Amino acid sequence: MEYRDYYKILGVDRKASVSEIKQAYRKLAMQYHPDKNPGNKQAEERFKEINEAYQVLSDSQKRARYDQLGDSYAHWQRSGAPGNFDWGEWYTQTDGSQGGFDDLFGGGLFSDFFQAIFGGIPRASRASRGRTRVPQAYQQPVSITLREAYSGTSRLLQTGGRRVEVRIPAGARTGTKIRVPGAGPAGPNGQATDIYLILTVADDMNFERRGDDLHTQITIDAFMAMMGGETEINTLSGRVILTIPPGTQPEQIVRIAGRGMPLLKNPQMNGDLYVRIKVLIPRLNERQKKILREASDLK
Repeated sequence: MEYRDYYKILGVDRKASVSEIKQAYRKLAMQYHPDKNPGNKQAEERFKEINEAYQVLSDSQKRARYDQLGDSYAHWQRSGAPGNFDWGEWYTQTDGSQGGFDDLFGGGLFSDFFQAIFGGIPRASRASRGRTRVPQAYQQPVSITLREAYSGTSRLLQTGGRRVEVRIPAGARTGTKIRVPGAGPAGPNGQATDIYLILTVADDMNFERRGDDLHTQITIDAFMAMMGGETEINTLSGRVILTIPPGTQPEQIVRIAGRGMPLLKNPQMNGDLYVRIKVLIPRLNERQKKILREASDLK
């Protein structure tokens, strides 16, 4: 992996103040912004470098960590030590599930260096090409469980010294976008940026989601299948009693109305739950076999 000199990218001294870093960033960002360089791939890559450098040097914690890395890397270069630099001790491992802005963002337009060292990569959307400049937006894949999607949940973002609780509505599904207006860092023109959480609903061990309906399965014994009865089953809203009609066949499906997922645009309504019946065939003792033979003869 290649070391990135963020101070050199912005053209500032390592002791530069926050205001000097901001001033340098704005000047370069305006110069290389894609709006001013349509179709220029070199300018686009330069803009990405500038934005990445600013993300690090404008954040006191990131900058401190980066300076420590820089000192260690410079010492390694001077020492002439054989082998490659040990990046492993500088890697940051994050799963993005806790909702912190610094470790939440990942994937896309920033370098592998940034991702490895800081554990996340802001993904900036391109501004509009019209006269009115649209602030950048930052996207982040966020995974939630099916149960969280059923009941609704929240994620906590921490950005710019403040904490923002983002509510994820009941009925959310993979691909749902949650906009958090003004929660991102300031763009080149000083305007607040937005954050978009792009949801992925993880698979569940017990329920399969198909649209707004849920599918599950239970196992009953052959006697209940033949004679009917009642059994408790789990749903995402709690346990319910399911009536098994006499003569239930293996793989038969029973529908329970209103026990599926809440509708995203109308959470007062729910899809349905479909229960596939598995029938367990028991090993019979001699007495049970005799009874079944006698019952079979009564046909």
